[in-house]
Amino acid sequence: MVVAAKLIGASISTIALAGVGVGIGQIFGSLLISVSRNPLESDNLFRFAILGFALTEAIALFALMRSFLILFTF
Repeated sequence: MVVAAKLIGASISTIALAGVGVGIGQIFGSLLISVSRNPLESDNLFRFAILGFALTEAIALFALMRSFLILFTF
């Protein structure tokens, strides 16, 4: 019973990864649109996109860490 609860909890905690995938797609999709509208600002826009990517990817790492903690500590 405890093993089933651990597996269900770990799988629910990885739902955040779907949101991270959508967020990363949104970031780079917006980057492409903004660079096509204003190509002179592409360097500055790319810096902000990489910052957004790093922060979004950090959420994914926290979600994976949470699921591993659920699986292997309780």
